[in-house]
Amino acid sequence: MNTIYIVEDDENIRNLLSVALTGFGYQTEAFETAEEALARMEEEAPDLAVFDWMLPGMDGTDAIKAIRSKKNPSLSQLPILLLTAKDKELDKVEGLDGGADDYMVKPFGILELSARIRSLLRRTRKEEERENKHQIKVGAIQADKQTREVKSGQSAVDLTKKEYDLLICLMENHSRILTREELLNRIWGYDYEGESRTLDMHIKTLRQKLGDRNGACIKTIRGVGYRMLDTEKTAQ
Repeated sequence: MNTIYIVEDDENIRNLLSVALTGFGYQTEAFETAEEALARMEEEAPDLAVFDWMLPGMDGTDAIKAIRSKKNPSLSQLPILLLTAKDKELDKVEGLDGGADDYMVKPFGILELSARIRSLLRRTRKEEERENKHQIKVGAIQADKQTREVKSGQSAVDLTKKEYDLLICLMENHSRILTREELLNRIWGYDYEGESRTLDMHIKTLRQKLGDRNGACIKTIRGVGYRMLDTEKTAQ
């Protein structure tokens, strides 16, 4: 169930939004001020936030800018719908340029509001799915196939092209034994005529760069080849 934070100083509108969105199947939390909502977000990020523009203390647009400036990715990418009585084009531009993902003018229809929220949540899911396609993780080792960044635990790992290709091949086929011939063919090509010890040297270097704990997840299958195990799962 998606959680939506409602930030609205008008009690009647706040209650209306909370009841209506709960009826549409969302879990809601309501706040009178932006400061209260921001403090709650530091404890637990919602799936979407609805902000009124004119609020006591910090207004909605300043709150949205504060959210977008945070390094916490669960907040900086938070879908936000801005509600306001301001209906001029420049007001809409200011709201959207300030970081809002969508803009609705009061008075508004509950059905349209619900449709806008569904659209924002759907868009967010698609973006997350696209990002996840590039991410691969085995145990504490993470790789981004788009940026070619690799992390072992929280530490960045600097790999050569062959080391990176070898790691990705092992990660994508983790738990499966890859023969030496298969790895040589995949990484160095079918026409490779160099020393087969090249593979062993790259495995050794790769283990060293991943660190003792995470490097140990690359197992040698004597006389056959190598395989990668998710040590976090096998330890359970």
